[in-house]
Formats: sequence, C-alpha cells, structure tokens
Amino acid sequence: MRMGRNHFTVYLVTAAFLVHVTLQGEHQRRLYKDLMQNYNPLERPVYNDSHSLTVHFSISLMQIMDVDEKNQVLTTNIWLQLYWVDYYLQWNLSDYPGVSNVRFPDNQIWRPDILLYNSADERFDATFHTNVLVNSSGYCQYLPPGIFKSTCYIDVRWFPFDVQRCDLKFGSWTYGGWSLDLQMLEADITGYIGNGEWDLVEVPGRRNERFYDCCKEPYPDITFTLVMRRRTLYYGLNLLVPCVLISTLALLVFLLPADSGEKISLGITVLLSLTVFMLLVAEIMPATSDSVPLIAQYFATTMVIVGLSVIATVLVLQYHYHDPDGGRMPKWTRVVLLNWCAWFLRMRRPGEHHVHTACHNKPLHRGSVSSVELCVDQGTLQASNTNTLYIGFRGTDRVNCSSSAESALICGRFMQASEEEALLSGATVAPLGARGGHPRGIVGGSAVTDLAKILEEVRYITRRFQNRDEDTSMCNEWKFAAAVIDRMCLMAFSFFTILCTFGILMSAPNFVEAISKDFFS
Repeated sequence: MRMGRNHFTVYLVTAAFLVHVTLQGEHQRRLYKDLMQNYNPLERPVYNDSHSLTVHFSISLMQIMDVDEKNQVLTTNIWLQLYWVDYYLQWNLSDYPGVSNVRFPDNQIWRPDILLYNSADERFDATFHTNVLVNSSGYCQYLPPGIFKSTCYIDVRWFPFDVQRCDLKFGSWTYGGWSLDLQMLEADITGYIGNGEWDLVEVPGRRNERFYDCCKEPYPDITFTLVMRRRTLYYGLNLLVPCVLISTLALLVFLLPADSGEKISLGITVLLSLTVFMLLVAEIMPATSDSVPLIAQYFATTMVIVGLSVIATVLVLQYHYHDPDGGRMPKWTRVVLLNWCAWFLRMRRPGEHHVHTACHNKPLHRGSVSSVELCVDQGTLQASNTNTLYIGFRGTDRVNCSSSAESALICGRFMQASEEEALLSGATVAPLGARGGHPRGIVGGSAVTDLAKILEEVRYITRRFQNRDEDTSMCNEWKFAAAVIDRMCLMAFSFFTILCTFGILMSAPNFVEAISKDFFS
C-alpha cells in the first residue's frame, strides 16, 4: 500500500513539471488593482492640465428605422465610436505578461460626455453603456450602440419625390475646446441595412466650432448629415396612379350624352373620390404652412379642374334642355358657337348635308301662311249635295290654278286673310277668270261659307305645324350648341389635365431619377 502511494506522488510531481501553467489571471488581477489604486474617474486623464485631450469621434450607421414626417422625428440605429488616450491607464507589458488589453465599465474610468444635441428621446441619452477597451499604451476604445431619436426638419414640398437631409449633432456637454479637442472621423456605412421607404445617398460630416457669450473658448461639435431619397414606388401606385385615373374619368363627363342624366352624378363622384385621396395625404403630412406638398398641389389642381368641369356640365345641360318659349338664341351665340367653334372643332349639325346651305340662314316667322289653292268640282256639286275639295299648299311665289274650262272646276287662290274675307263674303258670284284667264264659276253662298270655315281650320293647322317645326328647330339649335360646348370643354380640359400632370410632377428636382430607379429598376 505504501509503495502505491509513493508511485502516485511521483506521478503527480512529474505531471506538474511537464504541464505549462499560465499566470495570466493573476497578472490581470494585479493590473486592475494597480490601475485603479489611485485612479479618479472625475479627473481628466492628461499629463498636464493645461493640455487638451484629443477625442476622435465617428458613427457607424446600421439602419434608418423610421422617418416620422408628421412629428418630424428621425429614428436610427447607430453605434458611436470614441477613441482617446488615457494617461493614467498605461502599463508595461513585461510587468504583466500576457495582458495586452483590459476592459473597464464606463462608469469606473473617465470618458467624454458626448451626447446627441438634437435628441428627441425621453431619456435624452439613448446609448447602451458598454465597457471601454484599453490597451497597454492607454488607448481607449468606446463603442456604445443606441437607438437614437433626433429632431429633423422634414421638407415635404416635393413629396413624394423629396430628398431629406437630417443632421445628427454630437458634442461634449460640459467640456470646451481648450479641455477636449473633438476631432471627426468619416462615418462608417459598411454595415448599413437598407430601408424599404428610403434610400441612403450619403452621410457627410463636418466639424463646427461655436462660441458662446459666457466663455472665450470654442465649443466644438461634429455634425453628420443623413441624405435620404424617398422611394416613390409605394406612393406612385397608391396615390399618384389612382389620382391620374380619376382625373381622366373626369373627362368622360363631356363624352357622356346629356340625355343619359348621369353627367352631374359622374362629376360629383369624381370630385368626392379626389377628396378622399386628399384626406389620405393630409394624414401623413405635417400640419405646417411653410410649404405645400407637391402631391397636394396636384390633387388641389385636379379638384379645381373637376369642379370647373361640373360647372361646365351644368351649362351644357342648360343649353341642351333649353325651353323654346324662353327665347331665341342670341345672334352672337349663334355666330360664335354654331359657326366659328363648330368649324374649328369640325362638327356638323345632324342631317346638315341633306339640307341646302341657304336654308339655315333663312329665319322662320310665326304667322306667315303659305298660299292656299282651293278647287271645287262644280259638276259634282250640282249632281249631289257633296263637295269635292282639293287643297294645295304653295309658297309665296305665283301659283297658277291647274283647272280648265273643260274640267268644270272652280278654283280660287287666297293670298291674305283680308283678301279671303272680301272674296268670300262680298258676293255669291266670284270672277275667277281675272287671273290667268280662268273661266268664271258660280258657287252658292252656303258652299262659300263652308269653304271659308274649312280654310280657317287649314290655316290653324298650318300655323300649328309651323310653330312645332320652329320649336323643334330652336331646340335642335340649342342642343347642337350644347354639343359644341361639350366638345370644346373636352379638348380644353384634356389639355389642362395633361399640362398640370406633367407640369406639376416633373417640377420635382429628382422626378426622372426617382421614376427610373423605382419604377423601371
């Protein structure tokens, strides 16, 4: 038993000599104790208090999380990068073998109080306090990450083709330039994660110095500017394209027939649709009066055009359903609409090619009765108590009765009412051969009275037909004038709609670039 124990002891001693044991834990523990022995985290770590401590500062942009246009707040994920030399945190590597760097919590050693000046966070300092990495030469590296909320003036003038510039201003809160010399390093965007709404253009930085009334020393700060371009595919498909289509539907108001009774309804529907889209834009835009968004200008212009189209439609309907008893069309209206505008628009009245051109310039007058030719068969009148009456309507030119002596017909031509009354009531015997050499005829008094009554009825029917034809002609004139106005408004509003669409949208500085990248990439 004793021999076995001796062999085991020899084995342990041999293993102890063969195995290399590191003493790093002991040296690191001793280094922490030595460095913190007389260290004061409130003391600025410089050899001479009259010297300034140089701090190099930069940021590593990881992600643009949100751009709140309504509240004008930018939310970003950023890692800060701070580098400085701590004079009191230096050691000799030979005195502490294997210990090349150590880590300290940021509240145990001195660190610069770099803050985001334009912070919109409730805690103001949104960084996560990590350890500070220190090497043997006292070079300190502090990289705290954080979700930063910063104020940013959102210029929505060219929305949705806008480019925003948001500043991130960093600087020491208490140290001036004579105590802390803040130097800028270029921003790191190698680990940037893309955003679905914004494209990151660049992140330039600049160092500024500001002087306050309280102190002579400058206060340096480093400002990084995030240049972002809005991606317009979402807004183009959900706002611009529907607006363009709705404004195009407004032009169909002038193609819809007036008799359908839906012209006003279509115009009001289009106007309400544009109002709904206008409210959607107003919900995401800030309530500012500094500038009007480009898309709001386009919607407002389109709404004005649609509103004017509704007014024009009311005028068209008033012309189309004009009451004939309301008066004849004024001469200037007939000349401008029916002649000049119709010729310019290449429009012709329905059935105009069937009517002689001179007929359109001859106005109709109420009460102008055509001449009436009466022919009575005398033989039939004597043989029976019935009358065979032939009535013919002719114009105001000379009319010759076609009867002759052989046919034994009595014909009479009455030009005006006074002549008819004198002829029919004067005598029972009417000399009809005075005009054109016609033979004389004898007609009884009762027959002449009956013929006079028949003639009066014929004149009344003739006037009724003439008045109806004149009313129809007047209505057709007003309807044709309404059609001319419809066609003229269609061309005018089409021109203004296209002009406003391209004029307003293409006024954006980066319209072509945004369309080419977002819609055709």
